Amino acid sequence: MGHSKRLKKILFVCVGNTCRSQMAEGFANHYGKGKIDARSAGTSAAGVVNRYTIDAMKEIGIDISGHDSVQLTREMIEWADVVVTLGCCTADTLCPVSYDGKKYDWKVDDPLGRPWEFMQKVRDSIGQKVRELIDDEG
Repeated sequence: MGHSKRLKKILFVCVGNTCRSQMAEGFANHYGKGKIDARSAGTSAAGVVNRYTIDAMKEIGIDISGHDSVQLTREMIEWADVVVTLGCCTADTLCPVSYDGKKYDWKVDDPLGRPWEFMQKVRDSIGQKVRELIDDEG
């Protein structure tokens, strides 16, 4: 059969790890099944995944209800082949100088406390970006 290709490890980072990076992780593991191992974290993690985020993903058939909101650590950055920020700060400021993976900064507005339609818009935009990323990295 030949050896299986190692999964590409992608880390998505936002501030609270309650909305944006959770969506991105959900999309990446869904669309990148067998190719991608995605995780997410927050620079100041809230410790809980936003209920509306879970609902928004469920609406399109992706279940992230098992996700946890976790604090970003240096180990997580070193684990990742690719670091993607979603509106917190730049990957350059997050990653140690020694980090030699790929870095992406996505400008994504925080949907927390905004109307439901805005949450859906952010979700669809992140889904699109994740699909493009998987195409590029896959």
